Amino acid sequence: MTAIILFCLLCTFLVTGKILRANITLLQKLYLPSSVIGGLAGLILLQCFPNLLPADVVKYMTKLPGFLINIVFASLFLGMVTPSARTIIKTAFPQLCFSQLLAWGQYVIGLGLAGFILAPLFGIHPAFGNLLEIGFEGGHGTVGGMTSTFEAYNWSEGIALGYTMATMGMILAIVVGMILVNWANRKGYVSQVVPFDKQDKIRRKGLYRQEEMPHAGRQTVLCDSLDSLAWHIALIGLSVAIGYIALVVFQQGEIKLFPEASRRVFAGFPLFPFCMIGGLILQRFMQKIKLDHLVDHGQMQRIAGAALDFLVVSAISTIRLEVVLENWLALLLLILCGLLQAVLMLIFLAPRLFKNAWFERAIADFGQGLGVTATGLLLLRTVDPESKTEAASAFGYKQLFHEPFMGGGICTALALTLVFAIGWLKVFLISLFFTVIWAVVAFFIIRSNRKEIN
Repeated sequence: MTAIILFCLLCTFLVTGKILRANITLLQKLYLPSSVIGGLAGLILLQCFPNLLPADVVKYMTKLPGFLINIVFASLFLGMVTPSARTIIKTAFPQLCFSQLLAWGQYVIGLGLAGFILAPLFGIHPAFGNLLEIGFEGGHGTVGGMTSTFEAYNWSEGIALGYTMATMGMILAIVVGMILVNWANRKGYVSQVVPFDKQDKIRRKGLYRQEEMPHAGRQTVLCDSLDSLAWHIALIGLSVAIGYIALVVFQQGEIKLFPEASRRVFAGFPLFPFCMIGGLILQRFMQKIKLDHLVDHGQMQRIAGAALDFLVVSAISTIRLEVVLENWLALLLLILCGLLQAVLMLIFLAPRLFKNAWFERAIADFGQGLGVTATGLLLLRTVDPESKTEAASAFGYKQLFHEPFMGGGICTALALTLVFAIGWLKVFLISLFFTVIWAVVAFFIIRSNRKEIN
């Protein structure tokens, strides 16, 4: 009965979010996703009526994001055709440089602000600084996936703070992102933008015209043997299983190698980065046995998108407001500093780093750096709806190198553990080192661009 109530409740929140999005002009102008609107509606409902639901329903709702993020990450590389290394490097390297600077910079700003200023002033844990990258670059899924890590180090308050950071990051990415899009349109940096007042009502509501509805993916197996959707879900499940086995191997290997260690890196390590590796291993295996044509990336994207929508609505609905209110000032300072970094990078670094379509390429990473990948793509489609620039391909190729490490990848998962294991200052210095390295790379890219112009 608990599962039925939970499923029906989340579906109700999502449908409510879509109805509100389709009928309230302000929400349309803000381009807020229905999952965020539905999550906020759920948060208000559960805060106003705290005893409305049985305790076990709320308990399972808080655990759901940690499960769903495994599905999202397991599907990342399934069905994806990897282009040549030369093509990737030529197209995506400046994009990778920009996104790495943004992500490592969030660690430098977050840990520096928390360790040097916020911890002495407010008595918060220095790991508070990790929330900037986890919430902004990682998003709700990363926070949910790291629930076990937060709990392993007795800092469960970080879960509510992380969800709040992720929610604010997604809202700011869209709202500030659209402000920047309109600024770029006025300046003449982009030419493909369709202003809101010139969009038809169907598009404003977030709907397709009946004759323009695209396919959700290709069916790769006959349904009389196995439904194609079930086949793709099963492949994701297999990827999760590979990831789980890998995590257990690392955990047991650490115990065998360091039996006397008081702190263990993989004891509270989240599963989802290993699920991504499991998906990559399975995809390479399917290519090896020449069955990769049976894996459709379009269907994988739809499954991941559905999991992400349910993840977001459940995560926002269960935010513990009392924890947020206790830390609101420190959280606000962290959010403002992270937003300022992203805006400054877009305005001052991007025009020099990218030779072509600098704003289109930068706004995609801006959206991802504050929200999630889907937010970055939403902003990119706003300024380049027909993909006339190389921004979409550069952003996609960059993900092959960026996602495994940052924004929910191995570095994101490892950084929080290391703060507790070796201290925030050492992690801050490591982050500063990588930020400097990528800044040097950016310098040489910019110098190369200037030589080509001259």
